[in-house]
Amino acid sequence: MKPVDLNRKSALVTGGNRGIGAAAVVALAAAGARVTYTARSAPGLAQGPSGDRITGVVADATDRAATAGLLARGFDIVVNNAGIITPIGHLDTVPIADWEENIQVNLISAFHVTQQAIVHRPASGVTIVHLSSGAARNAMEGWSAYCAGKAGLAMLTRSVHLEFGDKGVRVFGFAPGVVDTGMQGLIRASKLNPVSLIPRENLAPAELPAHAIAWLATPEADVFAGQEVDVRNPEFRAASGLPARSAPATSSE
Repeated sequence: MKPVDLNRKSALVTGGNRGIGAAAVVALAAAGARVTYTARSAPGLAQGPSGDRITGVVADATDRAATAGLLARGFDIVVNNAGIITPIGHLDTVPIADWEENIQVNLISAFHVTQQAIVHRPASGVTIVHLSSGAARNAMEGWSAYCAGKAGLAMLTRSVHLEFGDKGVRVFGFAPGVVDTGMQGLIRASKLNPVSLIPRENLAPAELPAHAIAWLATPEADVFAGQEVDVRNPEFRAASGLPARSAPATSSE
C-alpha cells in the first residue's frame, strides 16, 4: 500500500478502541499524526491501541459535553467511527428504545461531533470521515435502525459538503466493506440476511479500510470530497493504493 504522510496533523477517532476504529488509529499514527481516540468505558480503553503518538480517553460518543470538550482542541482530522449494529430483528419485534439508541449513536452523535469539528476547525481546515455502509443504500432484513441511521449519515455528508466544502471542510462518507470485526460476529450469529451468511474467512482485515481512512486525510483524496466512497470501487482502490479486489462483492455492506 502506498505511503501516507500525515506528519504534524492531529486526529480524533471516535470508538477507536476496537475494530476498524482501532486499526484507523494505528494507521493514522503510523502516517505521522498525533491521534486521540475515544472508548465508552475504562475496560474498553484498556483494550485499545497504544503508542508514542496515541492517546486514549474515556468518552461516550453520545456524551455531548465530553465530545465538545475534546473537539474544542481543534483537530485536523476527525473520524466518526463509533457505531452499533443492534437491534437486529424484524420491525414488529424491535423495542423502540433500542431503535432509538441506534439512531442516537450512529447518526445524532455523528452530527454533534461533526458540528463541533467544524466550529473548532483549525485555520488550515479539517477532514471529516464518516464510517458509512452499503446499508445506507440497500435495505437489509433485520437492520431497519442501522440502515436508517447510515442513510441519514450519508445525507449529512452531502449537507456538510454543500454548506462548508468551500470553507475549509473536507468530508467523506466511507463504506469499508465487510470487515472482520466484533460487529460482524453479532451479524453472523443472527443468520438473518445475506451478510450474516458470509464466512469469516471471506471478511477483509481491518487494516485495509484503515489505510483508506488515513489516505482520505491527504490532498490526493480531494476528488472524492463530499461523496460516499465504497472500498470496493476500483477507481478508489487504485487511487488510495489498496490492492485490487480478488473476490466479487457478496453483500450490500
